[in-house]
Amino acid sequence: MRISTYSIFNNATSQLNSLQSALSRTQAQMSANTRILTPADDPVASARALEVSQSKEMNTQFATNRDSARSSLGTVEGALQNAGTLLINIQQLAVSAGNAAMLPADRRALATELEGRLEDLMGVANSTDGAGGYLFSGYMATTQPFSRTAEGARYDGDQGQRQLQVGASRRMPLSASGSAVFENNATGNGSFQTQATGGNTGTGVISSGSVIDRNASQGKSFTLTFAVSGTPAQTTYTAVDTSTTPPTTYPSQAYEAGKAITLGGTSFDIKGAPADGDSFTLAPSTKQSVFETITDLIATLRSPSDTAADKSAYTNGLNTALDNLKSAHDNVLTVQASVGAHLKELDYLDSAGDDLDIQYAATLGDLQDLDMVKAISDFSMQQTTLQAAQMSFKTMSGLSLFNYL
Repeated sequence: MRISTYSIFNNATSQLNSLQSALSRTQAQMSANTRILTPADDPVASARALEVSQSKEMNTQFATNRDSARSSLGTVEGALQNAGTLLINIQQLAVSAGNAAMLPADRRALATELEGRLEDLMGVANSTDGAGGYLFSGYMATTQPFSRTAEGARYDGDQGQRQLQVGASRRMPLSASGSAVFENNATGNGSFQTQATGGNTGTGVISSGSVIDRNASQGKSFTLTFAVSGTPAQTTYTAVDTSTTPPTTYPSQAYEAGKAITLGGTSFDIKGAPADGDSFTLAPSTKQSVFETITDLIATLRSPSDTAADKSAYTNGLNTALDNLKSAHDNVLTVQASVGAHLKELDYLDSAGDDLDIQYAATLGDLQDLDMVKAISDFSMQQTTLQAAQMSFKTMSGLSLFNYL
């Protein structure tokens, strides 16, 4: 069979080009340290590698988000720590105000000091994140959450919590609503609140009381009215359950100072000598702003203390303030504990994210990494093959009958 010179040169050129292309591809793989230079090299592995790379990038973004969340939560925790410290100091001042040896001027001085503490607490409640956003205004980050009023403070934020995606299936709150921190405080002992009526003229002082039957105490409210009659004078009280329709009136009972009074699953006592017509109330706990509590405490410290009745009203006011301040402090501690739990969770998510990074890197390595030993061996073999092909082509191209004529 005759083989034309054109065929010899064409086939040789094509084979040399193929060998050179294979050698160049191997050299490129070694330079990039990957076996997949284009998706055509391994379509299935390329598609899988793209998915894993995207997941790895998302995991990296989640790590960045966790750093941002940690910074924000750390700022919130610092503000709550300051609020807790201020509330402890205010409670100490309230306790010291109960010293019977204090003069009216001393109480007015305490009231002035409490006004300063109130301003400090207002500053904490209006804390910012360093970038102009308020910590405790909910979603309304650019709105100052609290403004002073005659009754205490007005909340201008909302009930929302700004959140950030910190994991594939976890969104974490970055802030707390100011209403939940500073206004969500149960009055009294947390279940019910006892109070003396404002017009009392006797020296009766009512305790905070406690729940002895939670089911029976739910939603109960009572009014106790005292009567003083006879010679010698005898004091009795009549209890009316105002939570029923119509109100239920209990039989009159003889009053003994300090003796426990049990009504509707609750227990409390009254000390001192209530006057004829004095009354006391018991009602379910409601929510009260800590700013209102402190404002009321300041007003109590500045109230008259000339008569025995004034002093009893002063003591009742202090007891109410102390109960409400304790509730406010407990609420701040609860929110602070929640923030601490979120910070701890971020540590766990960081650890899980690091593990995922290792897993993604290993998967990408299996899909893309080049076996360098095999590549070097292939490169050497392809280089030798190309050199042999070049030598043989040179020999064949030199064959001609004219060399022998």
